[in-house]
Amino acid sequence: MDATNRLHTALTASVLQLLRPVCRLLLRHNVPFGVLEELAKHAYVQVAMDEFSIPGKKPSISRASILTGLTRKDVQRLVSGPEPVRALPSEAANRATRVLTGWVRDPHYQDGLGHPLPLTLQDGDHNFAELVRRFSGDMPVRAVLDELLRVGAVARREDQRLELVTRAYVPKSSEVDKLAILGTDVADLITTIDHNLQHGTTNPRYQRKVMYVSIPAAVVPDFTRESAARAQELLEHLDRWLSDKDSLTPDDQPDVPRVRLGMGVYHIEAPAAPTFPQGESK
Repeated sequence: MDATNRLHTALTASVLQLLRPVCRLLLRHNVPFGVLEELAKHAYVQVAMDEFSIPGKKPSISRASILTGLTRKDVQRLVSGPEPVRALPSEAANRATRVLTGWVRDPHYQDGLGHPLPLTLQDGDHNFAELVRRFSGDMPVRAVLDELLRVGAVARREDQRLELVTRAYVPKSSEVDKLAILGTDVADLITTIDHNLQHGTTNPRYQRKVMYVSIPAAVVPDFTRESAARAQELLEHLDRWLSDKDSLTPDDQPDVPRVRLGMGVYHIEAPAAPTFPQGESK
């Protein structure tokens, strides 16, 4: 088998492994194969048109047809028809994240031990409205509060003060929000792997994991606590570092190139592969 065939075999095997949890999720939510097939066609055509045109020439239906293996009629239909809904982070979510960061970091909103203070909505020296104006620009206070209450990051106490429940913007109650994370986070990981395949020797992006394949199940709770604590320390450190470089008003510097920049950490857990006594085959 030559190098090209080995590459295609490895890619096919990896995509099949990738699709298994995707298909599991789709079947659990009663999504039939035809929907996945149509989405795959849309994605193929979008990428072919947006990223694989010949330099100096406009993207064409014919070239997209050749690249994707779809008929010209099918490509034309996909290009001209309505685009599938894209799940994008809302402006409220982006601004809400900034507010959480300010609440955790700014000494004005902390007690003597460095813990985030409960805040009134608008009154007093420590109020939520002032926090939003300081860290979220012109976003309406009510919109930010509703978003943070909705995802469970903030709770309203009996005395009507607002209390920080979690230091991170992580939706806990809405399956819609969690499915949006599936799209963004998995896409980011695949993009990083693709970048490293192309540029890993000259411009690698950090991509590592630690995993053992035969750990006693009783270890799981301890690992869950230890990994979550250590990962949270790292992410809070990087959050502070990035926050110092961020700008609430990018329009003031319209010529400065900007990128999405960050790092993701996730917990891995799955049944161990079955083992067989010596001399016994599967």
